[in-house]
Amino acid sequence: MEAMDQQRRHRRSFTDEYKEEVVELCRTSSRSIAGVARDLDLSETAVRRWVAQAEVDTGRREGPTTAEREELARLRKEVRVLREERDILRRATAFFAREIR
Repeated sequence: MEAMDQQRRHRRSFTDEYKEEVVELCRTSSRSIAGVARDLDLSETAVRRWVAQAEVDTGRREGPTTAEREELARLRKEVRVLREERDILRRATAFFAREIR
């Protein structure tokens, strides 16, 4: 188990600008995505995801754009909060209905 922990990377976050630079490097260089990822010490999977999302955002590939994904995440969070608020109100209504009787 310890060997896996040593191999596992900690989760890093990157700015949108950095991701755009990496995508542009993949497009303009003669190196493969795997080569670019290796040179920049990034996972190949992450770089492939960034390139694919950039293609969606520019209309070269079908799928939800970054803006649509962000809106969807925001709406899902809003729905979750509204459901929690509704459940609280239901419980409060049931509680006060018992108190009145």
